[in-house]
Amino acid sequence: MAMHPQTPAQAWETLMDGNARFVSGTSNHPNQDAARRTSLLSDQHPFVMIFGCSDSRLAAEIIFDLGLGDAFVVRTAGHVVDNTALGSLEYGVEYLDVPLIVVLGHDSCGAVTATKSAVDTGKMPAGFVRDLVERITPSVLASLRKDQGSSVNDMVEEHVKQTAARLVENSPIIASAVARQRTAVVGLTYRLNDGTADLVYSNGHIHG
Repeated sequence: MAMHPQTPAQAWETLMDGNARFVSGTSNHPNQDAARRTSLLSDQHPFVMIFGCSDSRLAAEIIFDLGLGDAFVVRTAGHVVDNTALGSLEYGVEYLDVPLIVVLGHDSCGAVTATKSAVDTGKMPAGFVRDLVERITPSVLASLRKDQGSSVNDMVEEHVKQTAARLVENSPIIASAVARQRTAVVGLTYRLNDGTADLVYSNGHIHG
């Protein structure tokens, strides 16, 4: 594993190498010892930001075989973007110079499933879950416009693509970093059954 990937392409390669180890059962569990902990006391230099779903089955550091100080992680149910999530990602770009932003969705997503149900039935969930569903609804509708028979997993992929695109559209800080090739934004869908993370969206130079 590279000590500290500097470019989007290096960060992407390191991330995918880690996922391959996780899938094959050969995880290295890097950067998880006391020496690493001590080395991070004064500052941090994560090489990837992961904006993912809160689902307990896709713990970011585990599925990409990462350790302390490697990943700056922001998670909400259904990786829904709000101002605090966007501000957290902008912080990583502006203050930590993180070269790769990953939007991470997964199959059988409960938040997307709830949104599909609300669209199908016209019944909105109670409480603040409604806010999640309202923010995911445009992705579900876009998926249905493409194919009336869209599955939840099709909708997840569409939602990952739309979320990733929205980060660049809504944030001048992220857009500027991508334009200057300092940062790339990618969208991945995670498969619960085998642990693989598949690329479904990219904006920036991730191949060296």
